[in-house]
Amino acid sequence: MPEAILLQDVETLGEQGTVVDVSKGYLRNYLIPRKLAQPATKGAIETIRQRQAAAERAAREAIEKAQENVNLLNRTVLTIPQQAGADGRLFGSVTAQDIATAIREARGLKIDKRNVHMPEPIKNVGTYMVVVEVVDGVTATIKTMVVAKK
Repeated sequence: MPEAILLQDVETLGEQGTVVDVSKGYLRNYLIPRKLAQPATKGAIETIRQRQAAAERAAREAIEKAQENVNLLNRTVLTIPQQAGADGRLFGSVTAQDIATAIREARGLKIDKRNVHMPEPIKNVGTYMVVVEVVDGVTATIKTMVVAKK
């Protein structure tokens, strides 16, 4: 039986990059025309291994970079000036977009406003702890001080 390298996930055979034994007819008539697999030659197997190693290395580097960003953000204190009344209530509010913009200005990190987790917009002057999701599952807590504009 010839071997084939899967180019995409195939439900009955396995995941992308796996080397599987299949019949000649199945490989020639089904898998190759649909670009689901290619014949497993020595060169193709080596290429797949190199790609997998590069993908693992890139994933590791991305996790390390995210961890560095989390450490940086945990040490960050944002100060956001807003118009406020005498009693400390803001005329507007501080939203997730305002915090994402303040992070971009302070640290140069581009954080999407959907990754800034606040139960509700900040409407009073004070100090707040805001949770920011840097990448999936990796969060940082940023101390945010909302002060009255003079």
